[in-house]
Amino acid sequence: MLTRLSSKGQLVIPKAVREALGLQTGTQFHVLTQEGKIVLEPVLEPALEALYGRYTGSGLLADLETEHRQEIQDEESLRP
Repeated sequence: MLTRLSSKGQLVIPKAVREALGLQTGTQFHVLTQEGKIVLEPVLEPALEALYGRYTGSGLLADLETEHRQEIQDEESLRP
């Protein structure tokens, strides 16, 4: 596959390559040179950062608190 350097120094990564590597708009890259070649390494987002803010307003914490309180009540009801 060929691509061309634009007058602004930009390259287009062919669609087949983007799809094969799961690259999306906004993906950041480390740019390195090795033995006269350009190497692009995608910066993978840490899992915690990927989840940050994704479940805002979903009530997950409230659901967990309710479940925990129910477990405590169930345990207390089993005590003599």
